[in-house]
Amino acid sequence: MTGSIAAARLASLAGDFDRQPAYAGLADELRMLIGDGRVDTDLRLPSERDLSVALGVSRTTVSRAYASLVESGFAVARQGSGTYTRVPGGRRQALDRTLTPHIGNDDVVDLSCAAPSAPPGIAAAYADAVQDLPLYLGGHGYFPTGLPALQEAVAETYDARGLTTEPEQILVVPGALSALMIVAQALVGPRERVLVESPGYPNAHAALRRAGARHVAVPMDVDGWDLDAVGRVVRDARPRLAYLIPDFQNPTGNLMSNAEREQYAAILRRAGTVAVVDESHAQLRLDGRPMPRPFASYAPETTITLGSASKSLWGGLRVGWIRCPADVTERLVGARVALDLGSPVYEQLVTARLLERREEHWTNHRARLRVQRDALAAEISERLPDWRFRLPRGGLSLWCELPPSARRGGAAALATEAERQGVMVSPGPVFGIDGGFDSFVRIPFTRPEDELRDAVDRLAAAWVAVRSGPTRSDGGRSRVMVA
Repeated sequence: MTGSIAAARLASLAGDFDRQPAYAGLADELRMLIGDGRVDTDLRLPSERDLSVALGVSRTTVSRAYASLVESGFAVARQGSGTYTRVPGGRRQALDRTLTPHIGNDDVVDLSCAAPSAPPGIAAAYADAVQDLPLYLGGHGYFPTGLPALQEAVAETYDARGLTTEPEQILVVPGALSALMIVAQALVGPRERVLVESPGYPNAHAALRRAGARHVAVPMDVDGWDLDAVGRVVRDARPRLAYLIPDFQNPTGNLMSNAEREQYAAILRRAGTVAVVDESHAQLRLDGRPMPRPFASYAPETTITLGSASKSLWGGLRVGWIRCPADVTERLVGARVALDLGSPVYEQLVTARLLERREEHWTNHRARLRVQRDALAAEISERLPDWRFRLPRGGLSLWCELPPSARRGGAAALATEAERQGVMVSPGPVFGIDGGFDSFVRIPFTRPEDELRDAVDRLAAAWVAVRSGPTRSDGGRSRVMVA
């Protein structure tokens, strides 16, 4: 982003800084604002004179604070232009060697991971949660079911959605994928069948397979769920569990209606199948319309719900939860302690703090994602007009279909060529149980607008290369996916 921030606006954000000494307190406050996202990167800061007037401090105080920002990497001084905000380390600093092992430079836009950066307020919640930590330091620090404060906060989110929930029904875990592993370990025997969506979330498919489950796939259409097909498969296979993503399904972005939830729950209930519902995206509605009722509302005794702070807040928290019927809690806790003994106390305190002001954080988060979604959709429509996609009501990505007349090499070839152009995307086959979907590619809108526009430029160049002739093979290398 390029622009500037007015002195009055910055003063309103940073005015309550420690003034002993003032320049250090101001520098610390500005670093917090930049790191927390409340002040964007690549913004020109107000002149030293204007900010000193707005804050009621000396110009020397502002000058020394700006110098401290530059020294610590949170700003850069441009000759004749001013001081601009930045984050130390650049784009490469945010990439993981395991997730992006083949990229050797900073000039890469990683859209292979459908997970957003932290919204404003996360760093402040970390700072505030330090005040709560001493209360727990006198104990052993293990909470296999979760900190009571966080269990209560999560239960309140379900109460607010019309699904009455007791804190004892909540089991806090390190993310929704860990939650699925715990459920599978507790409830799935060797070679038992589990219903899954295809295309669907690859890591969930892998987790169930490692637990010994046999996949029974039901097709996920670009238009939604074929419940007649689901009914036939469930009657024939009698699966032990059914893993579903009814809220902005990954990767299609589909949202299951209330009527569909009621019908789906009835199908599973008649077969004795436990619904395992992943609600990681449930708070990511972007169109302002009311969300359908939680799936568990239609089958409260036979539905286990998985939730997470990773998509609605930030993946770095590594906090998720299981909402379960009371009669399976003991089995889930037994499976959980065989995997780990509890989630980190500090991150649980942070998440509890964030959930206390959840509507404020979610509103800001949705606003940012909405802008990014619309920017990505507009750019693809302009630069790649023969690609088809349905603008999702929420979630984190577009599920794009390549044109039938130009699928030479398919999505896999496109992803390979796109990586050479410096943008990473996930081709459709990785989301299928047995491959397929090579006419689709998933493109998240989780990065800033300028990066998304840059990414589409590179995708357009890759698409020209793929359509014009054979592309070089990538040697069959694979990449770890996390979201």
